[in-house]
Amino acid sequence: MAKVHPNMVPAPGAVDEAPCAPSSSTEEPTTLTVWRKSLLFDCKGFTVFDAKGNLAYRVDSYASESGDEVVLMDAAGRPAFTVRRKRFSLQGEQWLVFSGEETRRPVYTVRRSGRGKTLAHVAACGGAGAGPSYEVEGSYARRSCVVYDGERRAVAEIRPKEVVGTDVFRLVVQPGVGVSLAMAVVVALEQMFARPSLLRSWSTID
Repeated sequence: MAKVHPNMVPAPGAVDEAPCAPSSSTEEPTTLTVWRKSLLFDCKGFTVFDAKGNLAYRVDSYASESGDEVVLMDAAGRPAFTVRRKRFSLQGEQWLVFSGEETRRPVYTVRRSGRGKTLAHVAACGGAGAGPSYEVEGSYARRSCVVYDGERRAVAEIRPKEVVGTDVFRLVVQPGVGVSLAMAVVVALEQMFARPSLLRSWSTID
């Protein structure tokens, strides 16, 4: 099996951005390798590496936790986003995305869609001018999804990684899009579409 965790210690140059900031000014896409496995004992989660094999993000959810709230951390263990399921939604299943560990004012919502090939709608919170909105199309089960902005430009993609199956895949983020936000959307997609979810206990659903 291909090696998926070459460098476990965060290194200078690893993905490290403010939670809501756009990606770096480079004109090259950011490519991450996402491994559906936590490196901590008795945890479920994600371990994410940059193109150089350095640790970029991680999600660690203890087996005893429901998974209805998940914290995405950067390479140094700092919270980038908290992704929490919205209870009693009249618009179908929704997940709220909060900046850092603050859980009072969401910055984005990820709402499951039941229309055609559209998997989810990602909308900025806070009214007009709050930020761009996106649509996710494709199949998360096959790790083949495209995120489109309001002008139908592909701004991020989830791509299968050859040989290693669906537990390891690539996330490619175009310049000008927040890499941390893109990874938070992946966490929400995992919660909504993986069966069983890596992070969530389905016995907790209302």
